[in-house]
Amino acid sequence: MVETADGGSEDGTAEVFDRPLPDGVRRRVVQIVSDGFGKLTVAELPAQLKQYARFTPTRRAKFAGNAMAAALETEPLFRQRIGERLREVQPELTGALDSGSPPPAADPLDVAAAAYVMRPPGWVKLVTAAGEEAQRADAERADEETRAELERLSEELARAREHTRSETERLRTDLEAARKEADSLHRKLRSALSDVKRGAAALRRLQGEMDTVRADGQAQVSAAESESRRLKARLGESEAALEAARRAAREGRSVEDMRVRLLLDTVLEAAQGLRRELALPPVSVRPAETVDAVEPGSLSPKDIAARALSEGDPAILDQLLALPQAHLVVDGYNVTKTGYPQMPLEKQRLRILGQLAQLAAQTGAEVTCVFDGAELAAPVLLAPPRGVRVLFSKPGVTADELIRQLVRAEPPGRPVIVVSTDREVADGVARAGARPVASAVLLKRFSRA
Repeated sequence: MVETADGGSEDGTAEVFDRPLPDGVRRRVVQIVSDGFGKLTVAELPAQLKQYARFTPTRRAKFAGNAMAAALETEPLFRQRIGERLREVQPELTGALDSGSPPPAADPLDVAAAAYVMRPPGWVKLVTAAGEEAQRADAERADEETRAELERLSEELARAREHTRSETERLRTDLEAARKEADSLHRKLRSALSDVKRGAAALRRLQGEMDTVRADGQAQVSAAESESRRLKARLGESEAALEAARRAAREGRSVEDMRVRLLLDTVLEAAQGLRRELALPPVSVRPAETVDAVEPGSLSPKDIAARALSEGDPAILDQLLALPQAHLVVDGYNVTKTGYPQMPLEKQRLRILGQLAQLAAQTGAEVTCVFDGAELAAPVLLAPPRGVRVLFSKPGVTADELIRQLVRAEPPGRPVIVVSTDREVADGVARAGARPVASAVLLKRFSRA
């Protein structure tokens, strides 16, 4: 290999480019390799470039640029093949480079890229000169762009200053107008605040008066509601009495006649019962029989005292029901919730009515069972058992009040027994002449049966 004057071989392969390729030269080199890349077979490509064999020139330059530049530097045979393809495409440029005199009118970047690929003698100087020329052109172009940008910015600055001056004048005018308007608004605000304070004082005064009126109204409403409830209760009683009178009139007799007849039957049956209890003979009393003495087989005062029953003994209920024309009035829920409160209301009603039916059949007494209608969600479909009257209180009327109405409806002298644990009910019916009995006594009587 023949050495050149600058220390390289005749074909320029021994020359070394000891600096990075300028960006413009590198892009032209990659483009040359990419264009020549497609005309080579896969076998002619270096191993690291075979994977890009089917890429288009654009994608190849984009994704394989670094790999192609490295192969061009390290693979002399590949560089030689690319150079041969370049000679086919650009014969004039490559011929001038081979002769050592590149065309003066050629683009320095194209000359430097072709020299880098073909490596003719002095290619390093060509590449260096092209890079410097490109840098000089870039610098000139940058200077021109900078000057143009500076002129544009100067014009914009002048326009901005002029706009700022005019805007400042406008803002001064607006500020002065705003100050005048603010002073006017301050005066209006002080006047409005004074009006608000006067309005707040008037509002507080009106609220106080309204609270007083509301309290008076509530008191009047409460009194009116109380009076209304009382009048409704009296109206209910009047309606019930009127309905009873109408019912009695339809049957051809008045309530008083019915009460007198019932009282007469009670007196007669009481007299007969007294005759049986005293075992009076059918003849008139003899004077000798008025002498106080103990006859054989009769009860002594000690025997009579021994027969006294306690208030909790269910036998006392049997004695009361044995009285003539006895009427047993039962506070239904009071008894059921004392005896079996865990059961549903429907089953409580069925159970006590069945037990009262048996008691009525055994004693022959009149039996009335009263339930509180306030606990009903809907009308009750119930067939009362034989011998038991079933009543539900109307809306607004409690079962306790209905029991007191039943007691007051009975004529004086008729034995009325009221079963309830409610102390208020027991005291009320006792004052009306009825005999109160605790619910536990009736439950014991049921269990004994």
